[in-house]
Parts: sequence; C-alpha cells; structure tokens
Amino acid sequence: MRHQGIGLAMLMAGALLAGLCRPAQADISGGVVRVGVLNDTSGIFQDYNGPGSVLAARMAAEDFNGGGKNIRVEIVGGDHQNRADVGSALVRRWIDVDGVDAVVDVPNSAVGLAVNDLLRNSRATFLASSTASSDLTGRACSPNTVQWVTDTWAIANSTAAAMVQRGGDSWYFLAVDYALGQSITRDASEYVTGHGGRVLGTARHPLGNTDYSSLLLQARGSRAKVIGLANAGTDTLNAVKQAAEFGIGAPGSGQSLVGFLLFVQDINAMGLQTGQGLLLSEAFYWDMDDATRAWSRRFAERNNGRMPSSNHAGVYSATLAYLNAVAAANSDDAREAVPAMKRAPIQDPLFGQVTVRADGRAIHAMHLFQVKKPSESRYPWDYYNLVQSLPAEQAFRPMAEGGCPLVR
Repeated sequence: MRHQGIGLAMLMAGALLAGLCRPAQADISGGVVRVGVLNDTSGIFQDYNGPGSVLAARMAAEDFNGGGKNIRVEIVGGDHQNRADVGSALVRRWIDVDGVDAVVDVPNSAVGLAVNDLLRNSRATFLASSTASSDLTGRACSPNTVQWVTDTWAIANSTAAAMVQRGGDSWYFLAVDYALGQSITRDASEYVTGHGGRVLGTARHPLGNTDYSSLLLQARGSRAKVIGLANAGTDTLNAVKQAAEFGIGAPGSGQSLVGFLLFVQDINAMGLQTGQGLLLSEAFYWDMDDATRAWSRRFAERNNGRMPSSNHAGVYSATLAYLNAVAAANSDDAREAVPAMKRAPIQDPLFGQVTVRADGRAIHAMHLFQVKKPSESRYPWDYYNLVQSLPAEQAFRPMAEGGCPLVR
C-alpha cells in the first residue's frame, strides 16, 4: 500500500511537472492566435483603413515573430460596410466559427460600440484602434476592450483648446449624423462653453454626403469665428473643398475652418493649396522622428508608395501590443491578455510610451499640427508643421470623469 501511495504521488507530481513545462501553444486556442481586422474596405474610410490596416496587422505579426515561443499568428480581414448589423454578424461568425481571438481597427463608432457590446465578457479581445467614440472608455467601457489611438474627447479638447487660446470663442459645427459626430460636438461644445465661449449652432448631415453648400452657407451666416467639421473621411474632404470655393476659412474671412478628424491622406487628396492653414490633432504622423519614418517607409513600400494614416499605425501598434501580451500571459483569452496589456507601460515604436489604464484607454502624447503652405513642403507627403504636443495625462479625459464602471 505504501508503495502504491508513493507511485500515485510520483504520477501526480509528474503530471503537474508536465503541465508546468507544456509549450505556450497549449494555452492558445486552436494552437494559433487569429486577429480579425474589421473595417471599411469600399466606403469613405477605405483610404485610412481598408487594405492598409490588414497590411499593418500583418507587419505586426511578422515583427512579433512568434514572441520567442513559436506562437503562430493568422490575420483575417472583413468589411463592415459602415453598418452595425453587418459588423456584428461578421464578428459573431469570426468568434463562433472561425476561432478569431481579437478584433482590431473598426472605424465607425456605431459599429465599434456594437462590437464592444458583443465581445463584452467573452474570451475575445476588442482592440478599438480606430473607433473614435469616447464612450468606449466611459459609460460603455468593457473589460475586453482597449481603445488605442485617439477618441472624440481627446480630439475635441486638444483642438478646441488651441482655437480658444487663439481667440476662437464662438463656434458652429458641421456634424455627421451618427455616433462620431454626436460625440465630437458634445465634447468640443463642453470645452468651449466651459471656457467662456459660445456654440451658435450645429448643422447635421448624413454619412457619405456630397453637397455641403447650404450647410456651409448657414455656418458662414452664423458669423461664428470657428467652423468645426465633426465628421471624417470623404465627408471632411468634400466639406473642406467646398468651403474653399465659398472662401470660408480664407485669410481675412474672419472665420477659421477646423477639422477634428483629418488624416494625412485627406491633405494628399485635397492638396496643400486647399488645405494650407487647417488645424488638426493627430496621435501619429509618419514624419515625426526616425522610428516613425523607418516604419512608415516599410509600410509605403508595400502600399503602392502611400504613407500610413494614424489608423494604420494604430492597427500595427495595438496588434503588436496584444500579441506581446498573449506571449507574456501564455494565453489568448481576453481575461488574461487584456490585464497583461494593462500591467506595465509599453514603449511603442510609433506612439512613444503608452499606458493602458483600468478603463481600457491607452494614453500617450497627442500632437496639434497645422497644414503647411505649398512653399513649405520639401518632399512628397511633407504636409504638417508641429504646433504643440500634449503629454498623455493632459491629452485624454481623466479616468475619474469618464463614468466607466470598471474604475473604482
């Protein structure tokens, strides 16, 4: 009996030792980490996300290179068509059928908020690198979600602060009529009125609008000192071009035109002659430093010579940080991977030092840029002058003010 007891103990110890020594893949579902890149591949966000985001995620997987543990990574892509129902159905299939472990990118706040709710308390991670709604780290925060690049609070406050400091104390908004436009106008209006300014009105338009003439004439007629474009993609591009035709925002017009969510691709499309003088906030610009230039040139070589947007950079950085967290936790379950992302600051090659807070907000420096005059541009894609940088603690909404239930 004594020998049987010793044998049983040795068997149990051997099983325990085997468990401790098992390879990392044993804790990776299906033996592979699958990341789904969900975005708009055919609509207004295709240039800022689209195939470029899939490329960025693949570059992250390549640079991760197994994480020193031979972890296999697969990248898949899907088009949400800017519809919450389409995006939700695709993510359900990814999770239930295709074994996707993390969803990244997701421009369009309505789609992002739907995915956020769908993945809440599941084993899948939501890397909301392009979803701008600040509600993701506020009232709608989830233990499964990390919001990476920027949000409407950061964009609205940094841009509004710069304009108010320059005497822009009266505002009129042109806003896209869905969650993005609503969040930007709300957050910017709170800043403006909280600092003694006035909001004189808001004109709303549908997603994918093409004619802004009547809305721009309303904005000009308001005599507001600042006309804020609370939209994105081709909506912003078309509004800026048509504003130039009316002389809105031109020197001596008495009104400044501000884009809250502009990308370097927008400036490339409109040209410096039209875009010069525009103010915008970005978390990433390809020409910021040696590290951003080196990565961006690698990206451009595989993207028909086109430089990355901040959304592309966010997909790369969020995916790489997630994969590193999976390697550290030996698990691709969100209940292990997301806490690993929050455990310590991340030294990111594109965004600098990044800290993921308890509410899921990844904080880092934000930068205010002004679009160059044509005479100031020295080479292709040289479009921005840096006006000022805001440290992470000032750039994003204080965690205590967001109303996130995860924050004690």
